[in-house]
Amino acid sequence: MEKKSQKKQPEMPETGRVLSKQRIFFGLTFIVFAGVLALSFISYLMNWKADQSQAGTILDKSIKSSNIFGKLGDWLGNLFIFESIGIASFIVAFLFVVFGTMILKKKIFKPWMTFGHSLFFICWLPILLGAITKGNGNGGVLSGVYGYQIMDSLSAIIGNVGLWVVLVVSIALYFILEFNLRPSSIKAKLDVINENTIGKVKAMMPNSDQDFEADQELEEELVKEETQNITVTDLSDDRKTPEVVKPNPVIQEAQSIAEVETIVTPNQTSFEDSRETAPTLNLNITTPSIPTIKPEDAFDAPVSNSSTSFSSSDADEIKFQVEVAPVIDIIDDAEKQSQDLVDKHGLYDHRLDLAKFQMPPIDLLKDYGNEEISINKEELEENKNKIVGLLKNFNVGIAEIKATIGPTVTLYEIVPEAGIRVASIKKLQDDIALNLSALGIRIIAPMPGKGTIGIEVPRKNPTMVSMRSVIASQKFQNTDMDLPVVFGKTISNEVFMADLSKMPHLLMAGATGQGKSVGINAILTSLLYKKHPSELKFVMVDPKKVELSLYSKIERHYLAKLPDSDDAIITDTNKVINTLNSLCVEMDQRYDLLKNAFCKNLKEYNKKFAERKLNPENGHRYLPYIVLVVDEFADLIMTAGKEVELPIARLAQLARAVGIHLIVATQRPSVNVITGMIKANFPARAAFRVISSVDSRTILDSTGADQLIGKGDMLYFNGNEILRLQCAFVDTPEVEKLAEFIGEQKGYASAFLLPEFVSEEATSTVGAFDPNEKDALFEEAARIIVSTQQGSTSMLQRQLKLGYNRAGRIMDQLEASGIVGGFNGAKAREVLISDLYSLEQFLEDLRN
Repeated sequence: MEKKSQKKQPEMPETGRVLSKQRIFFGLTFIVFAGVLALSFISYLMNWKADQSQAGTILDKSIKSSNIFGKLGDWLGNLFIFESIGIASFIVAFLFVVFGTMILKKKIFKPWMTFGHSLFFICWLPILLGAITKGNGNGGVLSGVYGYQIMDSLSAIIGNVGLWVVLVVSIALYFILEFNLRPSSIKAKLDVINENTIGKVKAMMPNSDQDFEADQELEEELVKEETQNITVTDLSDDRKTPEVVKPNPVIQEAQSIAEVETIVTPNQTSFEDSRETAPTLNLNITTPSIPTIKPEDAFDAPVSNSSTSFSSSDADEIKFQVEVAPVIDIIDDAEKQSQDLVDKHGLYDHRLDLAKFQMPPIDLLKDYGNEEISINKEELEENKNKIVGLLKNFNVGIAEIKATIGPTVTLYEIVPEAGIRVASIKKLQDDIALNLSALGIRIIAPMPGKGTIGIEVPRKNPTMVSMRSVIASQKFQNTDMDLPVVFGKTISNEVFMADLSKMPHLLMAGATGQGKSVGINAILTSLLYKKHPSELKFVMVDPKKVELSLYSKIERHYLAKLPDSDDAIITDTNKVINTLNSLCVEMDQRYDLLKNAFCKNLKEYNKKFAERKLNPENGHRYLPYIVLVVDEFADLIMTAGKEVELPIARLAQLARAVGIHLIVATQRPSVNVITGMIKANFPARAAFRVISSVDSRTILDSTGADQLIGKGDMLYFNGNEILRLQCAFVDTPEVEKLAEFIGEQKGYASAFLLPEFVSEEATSTVGAFDPNEKDALFEEAARIIVSTQQGSTSMLQRQLKLGYNRAGRIMDQLEASGIVGGFNGAKAREVLISDLYSLEQFLEDLRN
C-alpha cells in the first residue's frame, strides 16, 4: 500500500497542492488564534478590573494596557469573559484548536464528540459558577454576564433550591449517559473483573483431537466475551510466551496415567498468543487447555514447576497471602549504638592521655624589636630614575611605574607603552642589575594575573622577619588549616602560610648557609605551636647528626621511631632504610583501616572514630598525622640509592590520604639526587639561593633561585605562580627553649612506635635450634605467641618488656624450633601450634 501511494503522489494535480497549502495556512491560523485567545484571557483575568475600563478605548494612544496583547487582548477578554460566558471562554479557544487540527487532518480529537461536550460545558458551566458566586467579588468575571443573568432568571422562577436541583440533575445525567454508569453495566463489569482476578484454571486431559478442537472453540468464545466488555491493551512482542506444542495422540495414550503438569509462565498473555512459533522441545508433556488470562493477571500468576493436578474449586478455596519481610537497617542500628555511646561517654577526646599538656607560649621566641618597614624615599627615587633611564636608552617606553616595598626586596611594577615586546625587557636583566649596582635582580615578565612587568630589586637595608612576629599574627592564630606551616612574609609584607596536608609534600633546596636549615626549623616550630602531641608525630632523619638533634627532648611527645631504635633522631643509613619501609607498612595498615571504615582520608576517619562509630576491638584507633623530615637527602641517595628512593617515591605517591607527609631537603638539587620519580610527586617546592641556574631549573623548573640574595630569601612554588618570600628567622636558642618547654611536661611512656620491619638479610640468618642456648624467656614467649596466635616481635616487646634485639632473638629461636613460621613481610608470622596443650607437649619434648 505504501508503494502504491508513493507512485500516485507525483501524479497529484496542481489544484491538490494549492488545497494542501490552504489547509496548512488555515489550520495553523486557527491554532495560533486559539493561543492568542488563551493568553489574552489569562492576562485579562490577572488585571481584569483595569483592563475592563480600557476595553472600549482601543484607538486611544494615551492609555496603556497591561494585557500581554495590549488593547486587543483587553477587548477580547472583556468580550468573551466579562460580557459573555466567563472562564468557559477557554473552551472556545480549545474549539479553535480542534478546528485547526481538523483542517490539518490530524486525528487528535473526535470532532463531533468534542463539540458536544464543549457545548454542554459552555451552556452549564457559567450558570453553575453564577450560582456559586452570586456575582460577588470576582464572581462576575468567572460566570460572565450570560451565566449570571441565566442564574438570576432561573432563581427568580424556580427558586434557589430548584436551581440547584436542575444543575445537579443535569450534570448527573450527563455523566451517566456519557460514561454508561447504569447499575446493570456496572455490575456486569464488576463480575467480569471478579472472574478474571480469580483466574479459574480448568484441568482436563484431552483424549482426542476432537476434544482439543472443542477446547480451542471454548477458548475463542471466552476471548470474544472478554473483548466485548473489556478492552485489553496489546502487549509487546517480548511478553509473548513460547509455543504450546500440540500433544501427540500416541504419546497421550501411552501416558494417560501420568499426572497433568500445568505450567504458567509470568509472561503469559492469552492462549492464542502462546501458539506463535518457538523452538520445539523434545519433552513428553501433555498440556491441558487453559482459559484466557488477562495481561495484568498473568504477571501475578504463581510459577509452578512441580507436577500437580487440581480443579477450579480447589483454587477458589486456597487462601493466598503475600508477606514481605522487614528490611533491617544495619546502618541505622550502628548509628544508634554510636549515638548512645556518645550520649553516655561523650565524643572521644584524643587529648585525654596528655590532658594537662600546655601549648608553648609565644614568649619562648625572641623579640627582635620593631620590624616595621622603613621607607627610604631617596633610594626609591634613585632606583626608579635608573630603571626608567636605562629602559629609555634601549628604546623601551614606560607608561606607568609603581613600587611595593617588602622586608628585603622592593618590587617595581612597570606598564610598558603599546608596541613594546615583553621579551625585549626580559633580556635587559643583567643591564638593569649593572645599572642599579644590586645583587639578585629578578624580572617577572609578565606578572601572573596583572598587566605589568615586575622587577625585584634588593633593598640596601633589609628588615628582619622574626618567627615571633609571624607566630603572633592573627592570620596564624586564627587559622583552621590541618597542618599550618608559616614560612615568613611576602614582598607586600603579608604573612604567608600554607597547609602541609594540602601540599601534600614539600621539596626544599638551597646551598649551604642560605637559610635552608632555618626554613626547616621554621616549619617545625609552626607545627609545634599549633598541634597537640596526640595529633602529630615527626619522623626525623638527620644524616649530618647535628641539625635536628635539638628536637630529641620532645621524643616522648612528638617523635616516632622503630621499636628497636634507641634514638628517635635517625642518623644511621641502615636505620633510615628500615624506617622508610616501616612507614610504608604503616601506610598500608592505615589504608586497610580506612577501607574498613569506608573513609577516603584521615580527617573523615578520625571524625568517625571521635563519634564512636568505629570499634577499637576491630583494630581501629585514632591516627595522628606523621611528618617525615629529611634534612640532607643527597647524602642518603649517595649511600643507599634505590633503597631510599623507592620507599620515598611510594610514600609520596600514596601517603597523602592517610596523613603521612614528607619534607625533603637537599643542598644540591641535581638530577641524580632529585630524580624524575621524586620530583613528580613533590608539587610544592621551596628554593633558597642555589649556585647555578641549572640547579634552579631542577628544583623550580624555572630560573630565579640563582638570583636570590641569601639569608632566608626564598622562592615558593606550588603549581601556580612562583612567590618570593623572606623566610622567618628562628635562632638555635629559641628552638632549644621550645624543646625544653615541651620536654619538661608529662609525655607518653615512649615515642610513637612505627610497625616492625625486618629486612630480608636479617631474616635469612636463622640457624638450627639449640635447646641449650635458648633464652630464659623462651617458654614464656612461646605461650604468649600460641595463646594469642600472633607471631609478632613487637608484641613480645610489650608483653615481656624487652628490647627489640632480645625479642628478635627469641623470635628467631621460636622459628628455628618450629613454633612460628618464617618472616612474612608486613604480616605477622604464622603460628604453627594451635593450642597450649600441644605446646606443653612440644616443650616437654624439647626439655628431654
